[in-house]
Parts: sequence; structure tokens; C-alpha cells
Amino acid sequence: MQYDWPIDGFISALPDPVIAVDRNEIVVAWNEAAERIAPALTRNKPLSLSLRNPDVIDAVRRVATSGRAERIEFCEPVPIDHWSEAHIAPLSLPGFAGTQRELIILTLHDLTTLRRVEEMRADFVTNVSHELRTPLASLSGFIETLQGSARNDAEARDRFLDIMKEQAKRMARLVDDLLLLSQIEVKESVKPTQTADLLVLLGHVTDSLQPLARKQGASIEIDRGCEHVLVQGDRDELIRVFENLVQNALKYGGSGKRVEIKVVHTADDHAAVSVRDFGPGIAPEHLPRLTERFYRVNSMQSRGQGGTGLGLALVKHILNRHQGRLTIDSALGKGATFTVRLPLAPRIAKSA
Repeated sequence: MQYDWPIDGFISALPDPVIAVDRNEIVVAWNEAAERIAPALTRNKPLSLSLRNPDVIDAVRRVATSGRAERIEFCEPVPIDHWSEAHIAPLSLPGFAGTQRELIILTLHDLTTLRRVEEMRADFVTNVSHELRTPLASLSGFIETLQGSARNDAEARDRFLDIMKEQAKRMARLVDDLLLLSQIEVKESVKPTQTADLLVLLGHVTDSLQPLARKQGASIEIDRGCEHVLVQGDRDELIRVFENLVQNALKYGGSGKRVEIKVVHTADDHAAVSVRDFGPGIAPEHLPRLTERFYRVNSMQSRGQGGTGLGLALVKHILNRHQGRLTIDSALGKGATFTVRLPLAPRIAKSA
């Protein structure tokens, strides 16, 4: 790219994509950031040949005619929706012998991430409202019934109170998970400084989940590949990770009658903990979305099991904080395996 106008040196130093055109929409100059998003930019050629967005071209024409700056937002739908905003403003540069060179400066900003965050926030509010609306409606209905036709029916009262208790617990679990998720996100960039033994906390998890295993008619087996597996991590948060994974294995894969937990050291100074069930498995189209908030393979089954739809989202964010990773392998009819990889504590890694 050759620079021969005073504007070139200025826009080349700007971080945002910038394109300069004259009043006839002929490209005069651009910087490297602009070239990355519009590689067809060519000096002395119309802007419309390289930036094929009619909204932007129309805005440039309006600014050239009116002399007033404009801001527009536009979307490029291919290959996926990509949102940008364009600031378009006139600029007069001094020329030779007192003349003025009239240019139009087009500055682009990527809005895609911001738009996606806004969509996620809107979806999140909608999902939370939906999750709370059902138990609240149930509680309200039972309260009205108990105040009315079932006022003196002891049998109905006891039955309704049990259901109301379960609905209240469901809302409490949802609120607890939302609060924990919020706390984790706030400190997600801060790596824990404590050290935890994975085998000890897995023993705690399996002991606490034995009643659920018995209820599902399944067993929990731990294959200890080593005596101690120390990782740098928050014990309570890691317990939450493995409680969620083992609970899911029992609730949704318990028909396989057993859940296997395997712990190994890997060659790259990590610990790998796999939680495997032998249940119906998960169809491949669901696997990429399992860690999304409120995403469920089977909504009715999940709610029936007391799930909030936030368990795997919590797992993902906790592992992000611990510089860990979750992988999921499954096929219909062959169960599912959730594998957590965590870096070993430094002194263990050095001696391994």
C-alpha cells in the first residue's frame, strides 16, 4: 500500500478499521485493519467494489451531500451474523495553493461480541423467568386450593404440602446455582492458590451420593490409578464439579446400573478424571451445547429429576477458573463419559 496523501500516515496508526474516500466515493486510503475486513480495497476504485453493503454506501453518499456526520449499524449475515457500526464523517485537508481536499472518513467498529452478550443476557432473563414461573404458579394454585375447597381435607392438605415443599426446594436450588454461577464468573480470571487432593474429594462426593445411587439401583466405582492426585484448586468448587457430573451420571445414565470414575496422571502434568455411565447415551447434536445455561437434552426428564439446567454451565466456569477443561464423549446406546483435565499442583508436576 503506497501512501502519498497526508491522511495516510494518520489513519495507518489507528487501531480501528478506517477507510478514506473522496466525495465521489473513490477510495483514497485505508489502514491495515480495514484491509483485513475488506481485502479487495483498491486505490482510485469505487468503495462499492470492495465494501458491498448498500447501507454503508448510502450513508457515505448522504454524508457527501449533507456534510453532516452519521452513525449506522449493519449486519453481514454470511457465514454467520456479524454486526458492525460505521462512523462516517466529512474531513477537509489543506491542499496546494490554499486549496482544500474534501474527504469522507469511514471508521468501523465490530459489535458482534456486544450483540451476542446482549442476546445471552436477554435469553438468560427469559430462561430464569420461565424456570421460576412454573413452581411459583404451582405454589400459588395449591395455596388457593388449600384456602378454598381443600381447607378441611387433611389428606389433600398433606399431599399438596409435600408437592409445595418440592417446588420450593426447586426454586431454592435454582437461586443457589444462580448465585454460585455469578460468584464464579466474578472471580473466573483469578486462579485458586489452594491445593486439593482429587482422590480425597472424590471419596467425599461418592459417599454423599450413595443414597441417590441406591435409589437409582446403581453403583459408583472408583478406579484409583495412583495414591494421591494433588491439584491447585478450590476444594469446595471442585467438589461441586464432580458432584454435578456424578449426579448427572446417576440421574440420566443410572439405567446402566453403574457409574465408573477413573483418575490418572497424564504425560503433560495434568490429572484426568473421567465419569462414565452406561445409560442411553446422548445424541451427537446435543454434545456441543451441553454446557450452555438452561440447555437440556430432555426438559421434562431434567425437571423431573430436580435439575436446574445450570449444572454443566457451573462445571465449565469453575474449570475455566482452574485452567482446566471438560470433554464429553457419548453415543446413543453406549453411555456417556465426561472427562475433567486439571493441571497438577506445581511440586507434584515437577516430581512426576
